[in-house]
Amino acid sequence: MTILELDFLSNLCYNNSIMILNMRNWSTDLKELKKDKKQYTIWRLEQLVNFGLGKEKLSRKQLVDNWSVLHLDPKKKKYLKLLLWGQRVS
Repeated sequence: MTILELDFLSNLCYNNSIMILNMRNWSTDLKELKKDKKQYTIWRLEQLVNFGLGKEKLSRKQLVDNWSVLHLDPKKKKYLKLLLWGQRVS
């Protein structure tokens, strides 16, 4: 196994379970996507919630306005719903 392969695996494996870290969407053409402001906003919110914020903050207004069309990780969506509306989801 090469050093590159080991580095790749170390980024995938954590506590004996597989986690994808540093998710990147290589096939996303941001220049083209930014032409449609609504679609770019939805895509960006999904990326930030599903794969990490880093030092960025989410816009509550954008989340609420696009809530019905966001494809989010179910556990993260449940938690966000609790934060946004104070509602527990069963």
